[in-house]
Amino acid sequence: MSADRPRILIVDDEFQIRRFLRISLASQGHEVIEAATGGEGLVRAIGDQPDLVLLDLGLPDIDGREVLQAICSQSDVPVIVVSVRASEREKVACLDAGASDYVTKPFGIQELLARVRAALRQQVATAGPSPSRQFHVGALAVDADTHRVTLGGEPIRLTPREFAVLTLLAEHAGRVITQTQLLREIWGPVHEHDTHYLRIVISRLRHKLDDDPEQPRLIQTEAGVGYRLVVPG
Repeated sequence: MSADRPRILIVDDEFQIRRFLRISLASQGHEVIEAATGGEGLVRAIGDQPDLVLLDLGLPDIDGREVLQAICSQSDVPVIVVSVRASEREKVACLDAGASDYVTKPFGIQELLARVRAALRQQVATAGPSPSRQFHVGALAVDADTHRVTLGGEPIRLTPREFAVLTLLAEHAGRVITQTQLLREIWGPVHEHDTHYLRIVISRLRHKLDDDPEQPRLIQTEAGVGYRLVVPG
């Protein structure tokens, strides 16, 4: 990603919304590309390699959630959903499908720009070089260099957010990591109160690691505090 001009893709069928977002984002030094349909959005999300996608759900040809799933299956680009759909079920479904964030229309432009900055910072932190880090906790192995996770020698496929959470837990295995610390370090300060984001990722991790949420053997919940990766013995 260019540190000077991050490229942002806007996928929205309303011209006035795209124009408003284009002007606001360009004023912050971003390069902006646009798509008015889900099909065009998919093509541009893969072909133009944006650093961030702003995605509306009410598209004329393909439901936005299908576009989200398709983008997340082919790319690690962060996607912020921007939609009039305000139900908790819709938000959870999109976050569960891989969205980095969810903003409800109508929105304050300063809040949206803050969320864009947070997502771009996290993208840089995830993509940037880091010291060699490999963690082994019982049968679980987390290699932060290769982004590879195995359990009992079997590879486990994780999304970037899931991997980031598991890596932080593995780095401090046996210790409680607070919800605020996890949210701040992985999603950014603007999300330190969005505990539902973390619950969704922890739930997906437990499912992929075959960890019973009622009697977890790997990821333990400290009620009202945070989470701990259990060290055997």
